Amino acid sequence: MQPVFLLTDIFVYAILLFVLWYMWRVRSDRNLRANWRLAMRRPVAMVSSMVLGFFLLVALADSVHYREALPVASGQSRTQFSSEALSVLDQVLLPLATARERSYSEPLSAVAFRKETFERDGASVRDYPRLRFGGHHLKDPATQLADDVSSKTWAALGLGFSFIVLTMLIGFALAKAKTGQTFGDLFLNFKTGRTEWPWRSMALTFSVMVLSITWVALLSQGYHVFGTDRTGNSVLVFALKSVRTALVIGGLTTLVVLPLALLLGVTAGYLRGWVDEAIQYLYTLLASIPDVLLIAASVLLLQVFIDKNQGVFETSLERADARLFFLCLILGITSFTGLCRLVRGETLKLRELEYIQSARAFGVSTPRVLWRHIVPNLMHLVLINTVMQFSSFVLAEAVLSYVGVGVDPKTASFGVMINTARAELAATPLVWWTLATAFGFMFLIVLSANLLADAVRDAFDPRTRLRSASPVASQTQEVSV
Repeated sequence: MQPVFLLTDIFVYAILLFVLWYMWRVRSDRNLRANWRLAMRRPVAMVSSMVLGFFLLVALADSVHYREALPVASGQSRTQFSSEALSVLDQVLLPLATARERSYSEPLSAVAFRKETFERDGASVRDYPRLRFGGHHLKDPATQLADDVSSKTWAALGLGFSFIVLTMLIGFALAKAKTGQTFGDLFLNFKTGRTEWPWRSMALTFSVMVLSITWVALLSQGYHVFGTDRTGNSVLVFALKSVRTALVIGGLTTLVVLPLALLLGVTAGYLRGWVDEAIQYLYTLLASIPDVLLIAASVLLLQVFIDKNQGVFETSLERADARLFFLCLILGITSFTGLCRLVRGETLKLRELEYIQSARAFGVSTPRVLWRHIVPNLMHLVLINTVMQFSSFVLAEAVLSYVGVGVDPKTASFGVMINTARAELAATPLVWWTLATAFGFMFLIVLSANLLADAVRDAFDPRTRLRSASPVASQTQEVSV
């Protein structure tokens, strides 16, 4: 096995290291720790974090790429590796990825979606043919399909509930050892929600996630849970592969926006004069150009470069990854103007405050004033705007791929799924499951990011911090009593 590091993989690892460093920074900073505790004590924030955490694990599993070793032939002195790179997620989903059908099939179906002419018992008939994988273990799908799906569903629910009960018993045992309370008191506080952390909401979310994953995993052993597309590939596999693309677009584009907006906004607001005029002219000029046209022109130029320099990229995966990386750069350059305006306006206000004037009077250098006094007092705005922009970038990828200037058509993404569903919605009979799956996954990602952004905004914004703290304070008082 030979490790492979794509451009986006390297930045995914960099973002992960940055998150770990920021967690360490929060743990050592009392003010940051208090703000994050205030945010995470809200049930909606913790539930959203759990959902985003699951999608993040899927994206990380799809970001560890490698090439498999080929069988050693006689006379070879070196081990040869496959030309195509796989990921850990590809290996996990390999049974579903190899279970291809001829064409469309509905979710949890044992027959094809459309009638075909084929041979049956020596006679030519026109009927719905059996699928190669979906329901292949059934002798008579018409009478056995419903019972088989029902039995697998009950088995999945039983397995999921057993795991949930075991996990909760372990959690109660650990809580009893830590607090010294009885199981009755712990269960009463858990049931009524009178706990410091929203354990009840977390347990309900964990239960729903475990039951859903168990149900999908168990039924995927004999069916296509979300159906198949035109080429017969599993829609579930394509949707899970699209999670990484969505999170890379959101995370990497945000990583491009932050330094540009923070550096230019702080510099313009603090120095003013001709520097402020030049920076305002720059981002006003960029904001005046339609984003779609600029992105389309940049992506087309990159595609021409790739076509003329085939030797730069060894595989089609590297070419598609380069296009995804370049799309993040262009999207970040065209999207930093809003945050830059916000940072500039806040810096203009901060530079007139007394402690900034005192620092300048004592001869503190400009870089030190910016780094030690201005930037820390802007971070709550930057953090709030970052979390809120993440969901907008995920939606932007879907729109760009829909109009044909997004990621490579061979790259799994929700935009490609929606673009494919455009023709499927006009078909007769209607092929609805591709669009429904893309909508469901995008809805969960974007909704979780928006809800987490609201909680972070309320916790970090000084104007809403006290209002957000009141429910938590009342709960803490009840527990202490």
